[in-house]
Amino acid sequence: MSEFHLPPTHPLHHKQILALDYGEKFIGVALFYVNQDPYPLSYGRIENKNAAFTFKELKKILDQEGVDLIVVGIPYLLDGKKTKMSEKIESFISLLKDQFSLPIEVQDETLSTFEAESRMKNSPRYDFKVDLKQIDALAATVILEDFIRRNN
Repeated sequence: MSEFHLPPTHPLHHKQILALDYGEKFIGVALFYVNQDPYPLSYGRIENKNAAFTFKELKKILDQEGVDLIVVGIPYLLDGKKTKMSEKIESFISLLKDQFSLPIEVQDETLSTFEAESRMKNSPRYDFKVDLKQIDALAATVILEDFIRRNN
């Protein structure tokens, strides 16, 4: 049994979860349909031009994929304190809540980009190189994996 397989009685059973790795230029996106997908999958990235564009693109994904829950990565310092980026992401989450009626959870994303870079450097899928066009989505995948593990 996979570490990402949850029992049928689990509240996340058969939920489509979307994870976001917020960045000022791009927002990485990952998806996981609990107990249908074998593991969380990179979905791509949204250019973070402005709020109207970002939320329009996000709505397309939410509608197309039938998302039940959004998980947003939020960074903290290693001592648990917030960063300036944490505050920007909290503002983004507030806007998300205004735009969409879906439940929104946060997940500590400390070192998720570092983990994504490490995976890329060690994977033939990425030709053993960091691919800046895919790193945001892979970081969102790491965030989603951590969220599932935390809630398992």
